[in-house]
Amino acid sequence: MANEQTTLTNVAKDTGELIQQAGAKTTQTVLAHTEKYHDAYTTIDKIIDSFWQRVPYICIAIAVFIIFWLLTKLFKFFIRKTLENRSYTRQNLVLVLNRVGSTFILFFGFLIALVIAIPGFTPSQLIGALGIGSVAIGFAFKDIFQNLLSGVLILLGEPFRIGDDIVVNGMEGNVEDIQIRATFLRSPDGRRIVIPNATVYTSAVTVNNAYQRRRCEFMVGIGYEDNIQQAKDIILKILDHNRNVLSQPAFSVNVTALADFSINLTVRWWVNTTETSTGTSISEIQELVVAAFDEQGISIPYPVQEVKVDRGDQSDNAERSDKQPT
Repeated sequence: MANEQTTLTNVAKDTGELIQQAGAKTTQTVLAHTEKYHDAYTTIDKIIDSFWQRVPYICIAIAVFIIFWLLTKLFKFFIRKTLENRSYTRQNLVLVLNRVGSTFILFFGFLIALVIAIPGFTPSQLIGALGIGSVAIGFAFKDIFQNLLSGVLILLGEPFRIGDDIVVNGMEGNVEDIQIRATFLRSPDGRRIVIPNATVYTSAVTVNNAYQRRRCEFMVGIGYEDNIQQAKDIILKILDHNRNVLSQPAFSVNVTALADFSINLTVRWWVNTTETSTGTSISEIQELVVAAFDEQGISIPYPVQEVKVDRGDQSDNAERSDKQPT
């Protein structure tokens, strides 16, 4: 009986020690995890505290950027009022000052806002970061930088202006806008054409309305049996009596080709594009020439082809057919 009590006592004692050891280990594990989570919570609290501490600076940075954005509007208004009313001011110069100047002001305001919002930030760090990736940026944005520089040179050189009718690289249209990246044209059939400025700058550009006086030209053929001088006099009389044809430079009618079926006369004259268009004037003169030639009996020939068929000697063919064996 005494032995059983001793055994139970030892078992109870061992069980208590095991429970105590397990509890100690559990407590240590819980404390270890608690310390880990405590570190995470502490870090999050520091981040939140830092954020709330920077909120006033972020608000100030946003306010500063908005102020610089408003300064760009004021700058554009000042440029328009100062330069656009002067007779010597070029239109594209105003565009360059507006776009380049406003971009510089916005970029300067952005740098100041970063300095205010980010602790320890300096513009030299941004320049250094750009310097590290300058080679990659150069390759990636080569075309963008090329178009940007070409756009600035086009705006400064002003080979054409907004509203001009131009032909560049085989594309024709009215210039709607000249931006830093591309030039926008409106084609005669109502489509928008976007041409990169690098293409415009390196290509030959024809400005159709650069001058008010434009030369018109067309060719008409008369028959070899017709009187050349009479035909020339008829056309010269039409040009002389037309109110849209300028007397200076003088108009002319010349024989330019002795074609296979006609004598070709080239008619040239000048018009003022503020009064009429070249297409309208050419159409009008051609209609008058056709009517006058028809009235005076002067022909306007067209290509005629003669087809001759050689049938051979029919008697010989008949004899050959009789001699063939049946």
